[in-house]
Amino acid sequence: MLEDIIHTNPTELLEAPKSSRKLPDTLSVEEINTLISAIDVSTPEGTRNKAIIETMYSCGLRVSELITLKISNIYTDVGFIRVIGKGNKERLIPIGSSAIKYINIYKESIRVHVAPQKNQEDFLFLNKKGTKLSRVMIFYIIKELTAKAGITKNVHPHTLRHSFATHLVEGGLICVLCKKC
Repeated sequence: MLEDIIHTNPTELLEAPKSSRKLPDTLSVEEINTLISAIDVSTPEGTRNKAIIETMYSCGLRVSELITLKISNIYTDVGFIRVIGKGNKERLIPIGSSAIKYINIYKESIRVHVAPQKNQEDFLFLNKKGTKLSRVMIFYIIKELTAKAGITKNVHPHTLRHSFATHLVEGGLICVLCKKC
């Protein structure tokens, strides 16, 4: 076509190759520790936020799974939580001892002073008004903590999920190919 030999483009109907997708940002273990240690647990919100971050990272939760996490779905005695994820699929997820510790501290010393609104009684993480936290609130909490910790990466709630998965792979706890090992 460029040399005027043919007048129709034979490649017109062909799809271009897919461009490679960039791997998502993750935080190193040191950055996760810095983020968690930047939380001021001397305030009620700080104690709640520590439980939130510990739970998200320990379990690799999506934001929607975190904000809908119910007290009745936390089995600290056996170290598991039950979440309803994408497509209304139910999963049992192991939860770390540090997350259990901060959930218990939050439930016993902070949450007991918040009067849950009607139909909000079973949600674990509540705001001052007694309603479950919003997705946007989790974004704000993480953005504020990231700035306070001096982390310059673009960190959002899903970054904790990616970091969780990356650290499992790096630790040899999950096989990249079959995702079952």
